[in-house]
Amino acid sequence: MKIAKLKKIDIRQLWQGEASDFTPWLAKEENIKQLSEVIQIDLEVIEQEKNVGPFRADILCKNTIGNNYVLIENQLEKTDHTHLGQIMTYAAGLDAVTVIWIAKKFTEEHRATIDWLNRITDEQFNFFGIEIEAFQIGDSLPAPFFKVVSKPNDWSRSIKDTVSKQNLTSTKKLNLEYWTAMKKYFEEHDSFLKHQKPQPQHWTNFALGKSNFYLAAASSVRDNFLRAEFLINTDTSKEDFRKLRDKYETLSYEQISESLIWDELPENRVSWVYLKKEANVEDKTDWNNQHQWFMETLEKFDKFFRPKIKQL
Repeated sequence: MKIAKLKKIDIRQLWQGEASDFTPWLAKEENIKQLSEVIQIDLEVIEQEKNVGPFRADILCKNTIGNNYVLIENQLEKTDHTHLGQIMTYAAGLDAVTVIWIAKKFTEEHRATIDWLNRITDEQFNFFGIEIEAFQIGDSLPAPFFKVVSKPNDWSRSIKDTVSKQNLTSTKKLNLEYWTAMKKYFEEHDSFLKHQKPQPQHWTNFALGKSNFYLAAASSVRDNFLRAEFLINTDTSKEDFRKLRDKYETLSYEQISESLIWDELPENRVSWVYLKKEANVEDKTDWNNQHQWFMETLEKFDKFFRPKIKQL
């Protein structure tokens, strides 16, 4: 068997300039998706070269689950204090809760700064330090690679939350345990769904690739049911709902379930499509079956609705 050698190449061979080459490349859907997979946050590009006072932030995105702003700052050289200052200025000006600093090389002091920011802030805020590299095998096309050098430490942050979680009601504790077990089930079964961090509430959300459109799983301890949901929370949610319903309602019964419910909710901002199932949420011996139903149903929702909302 012949084995080729992996060769690292200078990223300046791929992109001559940050603003002229790298930023437009990263903002393309297939490339921002690659970054999304690395940091496990579903990103949607909102704007390039976003004005923040007298400065310009490279890329402004949204986290499609939480609908929060994500700031990306690019640097095709070694990190420096100027860019660090710009990042903090942009984050404050844009009210961004996630900051991604991409550079050719992180100095030890700047990596330590990102670690420190993650340590002193609560779980609402996230800071990532990422080195951009490129590799080639033989005469193959060069392949970019995102190397995470600093990221939020969910474990240490969960320790900070221990005191507050001790004050949860029994139902909220059960909800947190339920979603934590479901997230683990999805990971063990290699689901492609992007699960948000479990919270002590009766629902949990999933990214769908476009802000203000998302999937959700809901469970009721009191009323003994599970519900898989597709939600539209746009400024034109009723119009978007009707477009989807008029064109795809019949097909959805064939590809998802005949029991699917399309509900415009005329008095609310949100419109939704959902599927409901009876279940005893308190019966932990049945959780695997419940989580399997959620996984299979939500995966059908994702495959059906994801390409259709992109056409709206």
